[in-house]
Amino acid sequence: MSDEADIQTGSESSSSDRAAAWLHNIDEKVNAMREEREQDPDSMVDKLIKFAIPTVASMVAGKLLQTVWNKGLDSRRSSTGNEEFGNGIMMAAAFAAISAAVSTIVTQLSNRGSQAFVTRKQQRHNKKSQ
Repeated sequence: MSDEADIQTGSESSSSDRAAAWLHNIDEKVNAMREEREQDPDSMVDKLIKFAIPTVASMVAGKLLQTVWNKGLDSRRSSTGNEEFGNGIMMAAAFAAISAAVSTIVTQLSNRGSQAFVTRKQQRHNKKSQ
């Protein structure tokens, strides 16, 4: 009977040690994440700017491209008299390729622009703080 009690106590002890080690590991990860967040120079507004500007710019560029594309197709349809002009798979593939290229370029440029804006804003804030 005594041996069984020792085995159970040893088993409970190793289980509690594992649980404590697991909780300690989680605590270290949470502390590391908190430290990383506190050292991040971007405020919530900065993060919103860096997200919103490229998103809106890409959407606007896509809509402008679609408008220009449709007007170009409409003028071609009226000049040729062919109402089916531009409805083929090749025209759809061409539009998709051009749209993807324009969207990528606009997104990359607006990402750089918003990052530069946020960096300048942070530098001005740091100069005022000193």
